[in-house]
Amino acid sequence: MGMFPGGLRMWADARTVDAVAVTNETTAAVRAVSISKRYGSGGSTVTALDGVSVAFERGRFTVIVGPSGSGKSTLLHCLAGLDSPDAGEIYLGATPLRRLGDRQLTRLRRERIGFVFQSYNLVPMLTAGENITLPLRLGGRTPDREWTDRVVSAVGLTDRLSHRPSELSGGQQQRVAVARALVTRPDVVVADEPTGNLDSVAGTDLLRFLRRCADEFGQTVIVVTHDPDAASYADRVVFLSDGRVVDDLTAPTAELVRAGVRRTGAPA
Repeated sequence: MGMFPGGLRMWADARTVDAVAVTNETTAAVRAVSISKRYGSGGSTVTALDGVSVAFERGRFTVIVGPSGSGKSTLLHCLAGLDSPDAGEIYLGATPLRRLGDRQLTRLRRERIGFVFQSYNLVPMLTAGENITLPLRLGGRTPDREWTDRVVSAVGLTDRLSHRPSELSGGQQQRVAVARALVTRPDVVVADEPTGNLDSVAGTDLLRFLRRCADEFGQTVIVVTHDPDAASYADRVVFLSDGRVVDDLTAPTAELVRAGVRRTGAPA
């Protein structure tokens, strides 16, 4: 196998990645095993994921990067149960997602997966506090006041809970979205380009908080981004290209991530 500076490894073939998935099975919060996903049919078929196997350990902050069309968002959506692979399996802990019915999958997403998206997805007529506790109320659960207060304090929103989204800045809205993702104490928090609509200061604050989620709360965090600087906050970076995992980097720096991105064929 080829070696990149700082220990960035090129996976030689799918069997190597499968071995990593098996090795991490007992410590993985979520893992993909030989998953494939295609869109369209006939000559217009697009292969978004091609036999991907990758595991994400509990309590770690992992970033997925790759050029446009590499399959990174599709992988994230499959891991989160928002999309289903055509082949292979996703395991959330020991739970195989493809075997769940619609109601079971809806409940799993609400209780065991926290979502953070670029567009925030806040309910405009609800206050920040109501948006944060919405997943619990939808599930008929009473918010744990001590945990909710801890999350709200951690994201710096204690004095903004009565404000509606239109009264908050973009950075504050994204922090509401992060708090909403954490309030259920999920197995995994997934974020798709969470800094995409934020300025550099707000984006940096968000990344530092996601870093804290792993360090202080023991939260498993998986983020898709195209930004090498954002990726440098993670414990690990997984590189995708043409629907396959091609590289894997631990203890990333922005420079090493840029080198890895260049290897995938995207501008760094």
